[in-house]
Amino acid sequence: MLRLYRAPFSTNVERVALALAHKGLGVESVVISYEDRSPVVEVSGQGLVPVLVDGDEVIPDSTRILRYLEQKWPDPALFPRDDARRAELDVFLDWFDEVWKVAPNAMEDELEREDPDDDVVRAHRASMRASLDRFEELLDGRDHLFGDGFSAADCAAFPFLKYGAGLRDPADDELFHRILEEHLVLDGGHPRLVAWIARVNERPRA
Repeated sequence: MLRLYRAPFSTNVERVALALAHKGLGVESVVISYEDRSPVVEVSGQGLVPVLVDGDEVIPDSTRILRYLEQKWPDPALFPRDDARRAELDVFLDWFDEVWKVAPNAMEDELEREDPDDDVVRAHRASMRASLDRFEELLDGRDHLFGDGFSAADCAAFPFLKYGAGLRDPADDELFHRILEEHLVLDGGHPRLVAWIARVNERPRA
């Protein structure tokens, strides 16, 4: 049985939960608290979730887990079979993690300072707002970010972009999620993105 170390409301854990359900894989959950990360540190040597344990294999990092699941359980697919298309999806995943996530993470860091710089906050907000147009264009003529079928791109982006549609759990008071909710708010100018969020939100999670 697969074992997944997770924490409440984690965006990166939701990525993996969507992928596991898509592939029909059962999982035993170990829920940690942010006040006590010792269970996940003990198994993986670091304190971040998600961590997937598959026998002797210990895989940290949500994107690495998505790729591991695809390699071991290729059907139903989360990555294209075609090499060129798969490379494009890999580029998207790297862009989302290494470029797109910079602005909300940097805004969180700035807002946690004693005296946040309003100009810095505005610049990060502008970057986040501009990205909504890019996602809207990706959804032109198709149901998901990389075509008509659900893929790792949807797993990666949905847990973050969903906040723009007001899907924050009332019990979730994390600053990062409140930033996403406020600065990605969808105000009628991105109908394809709104429809995609609703579509993916209906999918099961492990």
